[in-house]
Amino acid sequence: MTAPTRKPVADPMDRRRRRHARYRADFRVTASHLVGNQYRKFEGQSSDLSEAGIGMLLPTDLNSGEVLGLSFSLPGSSSAWELRAVARYRRGYHYGFEFLSLTGEQRQFLKTYLATLEPLD
Repeated sequence: MTAPTRKPVADPMDRRRRRHARYRADFRVTASHLVGNQYRKFEGQSSDLSEAGIGMLLPTDLNSGEVLGLSFSLPGSSSAWELRAVARYRRGYHYGFEFLSLTGEQRQFLKTYLATLEPLD
C-alpha cells in the first residue's frame, strides 16, 4: 500500500495575493444597514478601491458577511452609484467590502477610473 500523496504547502506569499489590485481612494461613502426593522445610515470614508470592492472607515460595528447598501460618487463622475456590498474584512473600524451588484457599465467605468489611480499593491 502506498502512502497518500500530499498537496504542497502553499507559499505564504500566494495566500496574500489578491484577485484584483487595490488603488488608493479618498471619497465619502454613505452606507445603509438594516438593523432590526429600520435602516440606519452611516457616513464613511473610502481608503482603497478595486474592481471587486472597497476598503473604508465606517463608524459602526458590523460582522463579516453582513450586507449593506453603499452610495457614493467617484471623483470626476456626475452620477451617484447605489449598490450592495458584503463585509469581508474588519480591523477596528476599517472594513473591506466586496461589491455584489455592479452593472456591466459600472464595471467598465470602474476599470477606466482605477487606471488613473495610484496602486497600493
